[in-house]
Amino acid sequence: MPTYENIYAIVRQIPRGRVATYGQVADLAHLYGKARLVGYALYRIDMSSSNVPWHRVVNAKGEISYSPLRNGNDCRQKLLLEEEGIKFTSDGKINLREYLWETGEV
Repeated sequence: MPTYENIYAIVRQIPRGRVATYGQVADLAHLYGKARLVGYALYRIDMSSSNVPWHRVVNAKGEISYSPLRNGNDCRQKLLLEEEGIKFTSDGKINLREYLWETGEV
């Protein structure tokens, strides 16, 4: 399976109301230490029509990784996560102890 398709297959497994980190997805894809590659893969998808729940992947601090190149999708990411019941702290972080995806969950 090509690398990006492997990443997308893993991201599709993240349940609604949970998040994973870029590093966690990289590790699950056997791409240890390549969290940025996960970010590049997610950047390449069509965020408006893809069946990959890209919005459920955040950085290791529990934050949305803001980028001017995402054309407003940073705000959309936060909105989608909030619609799934994920709460942000006043400083814009997600409590990973509460919302981090445990790969054994269904």
